[in-house]
Amino acid sequence: MNQLEKGSKKLLNAWAFYDWANSVYTLTIASSIFPIFYSALFLSEIKVVHAFGYDFKSTALITFVTAFTFLVVAVTSPILSGIADYVGNKKNFLKFFCYVGSAGCIGLYWFDITPDKIHISLLFYFMGLIGYWGSLVFYNSYLPDIAFEEQQDSVSAKGFSLGYVGSVILLIINLIMVMSQEDGASKMQMMRYSFITVGLWWALFSQYSFYWLPKGTSSGHKVTTAVIFNGLKELRLVWKQLKQNLRLKRYLYAFFVFSMAVQTIMLVAVYFGEEEIAWGDDGEKTTGLIVSILIIQLVAIVGAILTSKASAKFGNIKTLIVVNFIWMSLCFYAYFMESPLQFYIAASLVGMVMGGIQALARSTYSKFLPETDDTTSYFSFYDVAEKIGIVIGMIIFASIDQITGSMRNGILFLFIFFLAGIILLFRVPRMYEN
Repeated sequence: MNQLEKGSKKLLNAWAFYDWANSVYTLTIASSIFPIFYSALFLSEIKVVHAFGYDFKSTALITFVTAFTFLVVAVTSPILSGIADYVGNKKNFLKFFCYVGSAGCIGLYWFDITPDKIHISLLFYFMGLIGYWGSLVFYNSYLPDIAFEEQQDSVSAKGFSLGYVGSVILLIINLIMVMSQEDGASKMQMMRYSFITVGLWWALFSQYSFYWLPKGTSSGHKVTTAVIFNGLKELRLVWKQLKQNLRLKRYLYAFFVFSMAVQTIMLVAVYFGEEEIAWGDDGEKTTGLIVSILIIQLVAIVGAILTSKASAKFGNIKTLIVVNFIWMSLCFYAYFMESPLQFYIAASLVGMVMGGIQALARSTYSKFLPETDDTTSYFSFYDVAEKIGIVIGMIIFASIDQITGSMRNGILFLFIFFLAGIILLFRVPRMYEN
């Protein structure tokens, strides 16, 4: 197979198509059906689960496990990216995490909260989460390799848009499966089948991206003990280089803070809706939560496109500041909302800014990079910053939830991170922005 030239339409489409393949995880597992399934395992008046020798509030437990997973990704990704750079084959690492995540999704079919099964169940959840986020380390690092600077905003937005479309298609199929059943036990069984469909979709559709993405330049080197920690050394080198790049360094500070809040909200949104919104009955709750997620995904397609156009006209940093103001306002709104209608309105607003802030944050970082062939190390640094931020955000949120017994207090607290993110974005030098 001949390697496609950088900037070619087929190569850009192949890269973006991985979003189509893996985004079904974030929608079905992270955002909609699994949170509903997980909550349905508990009696409405009993939201406590015993795990790891302690009693946890159910939402706090899954949040702590999620935070731990991101901590593992943050620690291992620079090591793995260092190995990938040394060996010259990051596509194999992308494949590895894809298949681990796919297997984890399929394993969720057997998820159970009973004491003898809760730990293996959480392991499957861990595999899906680490597979998704671990693969993004290598997927994102391809962006400056396959696209020229002037193409990166649009192809990044295209990737997110493809992801939203593909994940919505599978979610609709899963929704039909669940709602075709009349009793609760049958609905739960259909949810378990939906986890299998996610794993298969992810593994099968990623093959198109794997076929066309470049393998990398093989160095013929073997992995040694010294190489294993090469990625950590590279991160230190990146940090030293960042000290000479004021724009990129200040942008990373801002990204670290606002991404912490964005990712936390996205990961707990359905748990919040399930617990804090006054639904009429369980049937209305299930349908309402899934419909809310569909609204978010559909609106996010428009949001990603509009944000890309806004950044082209007003600049990336100015656009990110406005988007963060909207997120900050949503934290206040979420604290007071109680009815399903209010939740639907919030879902629409979240969708409008969710896709935009993700796509623009990624492409802004890519555009701010200095001239380098070592894109994996720079994106590893980006991903580590993002994951550590998520760990901090999730632990703070879970702690507030566990201590106060209300997720509302956690959502309101995230306001602080968006405000700090805005302040830090104002400090990014914009005179050099493209």
